[in-house]
Amino acid sequence: MTNGRMTLALGQSSGGIGAHVAALTVGLIERGWRVEVAGPAATDELFGFADAGAHFLDLGSARGPGLPVAAMRLRHTTGELVHAHGLSAGLAAALSGREPLVVSWHNAVLPTARSRRTVLAAGERVVARAATVTLAASADLAVRARELGARDVRTAPVALPIRRPARSVEQVRAELEIEGRRLVVVVGRLHPQKAHDIVIRAATGWRETEVVIAGDGPAHDQLTALRDELRSPVRLLGRRTDVPDLVAAADVVVLASRWEARALVAQEALLAGRPLVATAVGGLPELLGDGAVLVPPADVQALRQAVLRLLDDPVTADALARRGRLRAAEWPTAADTLDQLEATYRELLGR
Repeated sequence: MTNGRMTLALGQSSGGIGAHVAALTVGLIERGWRVEVAGPAATDELFGFADAGAHFLDLGSARGPGLPVAAMRLRHTTGELVHAHGLSAGLAAALSGREPLVVSWHNAVLPTARSRRTVLAAGERVVARAATVTLAASADLAVRARELGARDVRTAPVALPIRRPARSVEQVRAELEIEGRRLVVVVGRLHPQKAHDIVIRAATGWRETEVVIAGDGPAHDQLTALRDELRSPVRLLGRRTDVPDLVAAADVVVLASRWEARALVAQEALLAGRPLVATAVGGLPELLGDGAVLVPPADVQALRQAVLRLLDDPVTADALARRGRLRAAEWPTAADTLDQLEATYRELLGR
């Protein structure tokens, strides 16, 4: 049975948003929806939307000069309903004039320059007011959308199908040449939001420990220079497709971000039963509860000491991992996420 035609739109992504849209694409097709994914060609190359059975529409860049082109292409998309993910795709969809329009807010805007903050806030306002329904990945994003004039705001936790490790812990450690040292795993795009610089500074105090950061991005050169300057025991692995393997092999997983909603690596760590140290920002306290050690953002000493306590005290680390699994058992599943979205789509399409 065919439920209808959907267009899922997203901007440039190499991480959580792309993985979320890829999972939605597969799930919706399995449930009888005809799915078109609209986004940059580079994002399709990473996540394989067309390979999953979706029609792919190349939007080009939805930023700067490319925004009007992306909006024009979305105006003529085949979907009966457009569901945009993130600010850039949301803005292109808003300017396209398509209705009904669902926009998922996945991230807070954290620019440093005041002028850029003003521009992005104006874009957020346009997106908030254009959306028929706004779906917020965390409570603070829901508050932000309402403040900017969104009409119908609903919280929509982002859950992905559980990814199982493909290799054993021993195989992963052998590849990384750990040789008996403790392993701290960090996953995230090399971007200021992820605060990998804080991890590099904190790691100078972790004895007999290997620290790996999986991800790529614009901050690579700055992070490499900082690591070399401090002689920090950190390896930048680049983008990896074996994140579940790395997480399962970790003695401690670290998420030092300056902001997150429902970070996928945090979910993977707790589901895998690995001790997690994360920052108390955005939606993480609500997501993690007592299933992780929470520290203030940008606090090198707090992060250093929290990780050391877990590395040096296996009993405490194991107890934390058990609480984490109990916490994860309370989360909505990937099927729950699809159920909520399908109900929203049918409501807007009158079915």
